[in-house]
Amino acid sequence: MIPERRDSWEETRAAFRWRLPARYNIAEHVCERHVGSARPALICPGEAGGGPREWSFRELSRLSNRLANALAANGVGRGDRVAVMAGQSVETGLAHLATYKLGAVALPLFALFGADAIEHRLRDSGAKALIANAEGRAKTAGLDLPRLSLTVAEDFWDLLERGSDRFGIAATGPDDPALLMYTSGTTGPPKGALHGHRVLPGHLPGVALPHEFFPQEGDLFWTPADWAWAGGLLDVLLPSWAAGVPVLAGPPGKFDPEEAFALLARHRVRNAFLPPTALRMMRQAPAAAQRRPGIAMRSIGSGGESLGEELIDWGRAVFGLTINEFYGQTECNLVLGNCAGLETVRPGWLGRAIPGHEVAVLDADGRGTPPGETGEIAIRRPDPVMFLRYWRNEAATAAKFRGDWLLTGDLGLCDGDGHFRFVGREDDVISSAGYRIGPGEIEDCLASHAAVAMAAAVGVPDSLRGEVVKAFVVLRPGEAATPALEAALGAHVRERLSAHEYPRAVEFVAELPMTATGKIRRADLRRREREKARLA
Repeated sequence: MIPERRDSWEETRAAFRWRLPARYNIAEHVCERHVGSARPALICPGEAGGGPREWSFRELSRLSNRLANALAANGVGRGDRVAVMAGQSVETGLAHLATYKLGAVALPLFALFGADAIEHRLRDSGAKALIANAEGRAKTAGLDLPRLSLTVAEDFWDLLERGSDRFGIAATGPDDPALLMYTSGTTGPPKGALHGHRVLPGHLPGVALPHEFFPQEGDLFWTPADWAWAGGLLDVLLPSWAAGVPVLAGPPGKFDPEEAFALLARHRVRNAFLPPTALRMMRQAPAAAQRRPGIAMRSIGSGGESLGEELIDWGRAVFGLTINEFYGQTECNLVLGNCAGLETVRPGWLGRAIPGHEVAVLDADGRGTPPGETGEIAIRRPDPVMFLRYWRNEAATAAKFRGDWLLTGDLGLCDGDGHFRFVGREDDVISSAGYRIGPGEIEDCLASHAAVAMAAAVGVPDSLRGEVVKAFVVLRPGEAATPALEAALGAHVRERLSAHEYPRAVEFVAELPMTATGKIRRADLRRREREKARLA
């Protein structure tokens, strides 16, 4: 299901066809087919100056069989949700493989989530098991999760010792549930986008073209994106393993641009998914305008927000290649993209429809717009990369579609040659450093603070992250607006939700703009911020 390279984008697209077998399991595709490979599957950098630890596909196969048997012995079976919160680690990879082998559903959780964000996802999904590191276990301690019957953390390797290294993989098909990924919207808590096993083959064309017809001989993939996000799991880890290509893990912790340069050179990384914020941070590092010795990149993909001409030019000067942008969302990812090897990349444009996907720009009546006219970006179903449904939310699932078209909520335009450009968001979702952040859960979290009567959250422009969260807060009577309270509110959101969601600016206001029905008019706040920036 990798597109065959032809002389042009049009010919490459015309020659491609989906070929999904009746029986298909992600674990078979990404691991079992490669147990005889001489190349490693996973490379984990060593600690305290030690050398890297390499894991073969054969080791991953046997260890994931042990884990699948151990989970089954603890009552985990087909259709059960298994939460995974262990960052970029071999434990995360094994947890995914074991879950797919069981016919269960993997629920990735971001390592930096706070207790409230974790509790919502575990409770809403009805997760039966959690595989986490020690930090993840600590965050779930004390949470009221009656459906969660098994938590595996420090005892992970002891648990594996109890299981056989032989396991019969569940007979699943492309449409059987495999993955549940929560995504933020403008109202209410995050919704779970349920994907079938077909989600992996659905991603392969969207990885292949932006990475210059990946895989190629000698490829080695790395991303700083956590494997709990689509950008880490579905854009890097699983597609690489499907191709028999090794993945470099880590390093853990906050992104360090100098360490990123060093890691690319030290391990001779050939392919990387680098979100725009990571690229901007690397560009600001000392001597960032120079070619670094030892770096020999073959492809870099990026997505989440536009890079702009200057950043693409910088990538050419420093890496000797053109960074290919791509587009998608959790519900239907990697459907548009660029491939510099097929045609010249136009900065600020998302590229064309990836082979196998039909993408259009629709007007308010659901009709295609003329070239150059703004409308809503939409993807036609059926499509293997498209989600099955929102978890336990039929109304939201129905609202996501107009006939056979999945509505992205993003405004864009398409020129006469099939190139797409992102214009803006139809809703209020905040796009910061490649993360989609829903204002609703931030507002709810702020409102849970004893000093807050009401809050609104919007995205405001930021040169590094594209947008950052700004909160407008109405205080309860008797509370004073102080720098200390501003810092406390930021920490409140950081600890309860996530470090990437906390408001980097807080403005205390007497009232919020509201509609006649009592809804916050976030658009008014955004317009006010734009006007302030214009006059500054």
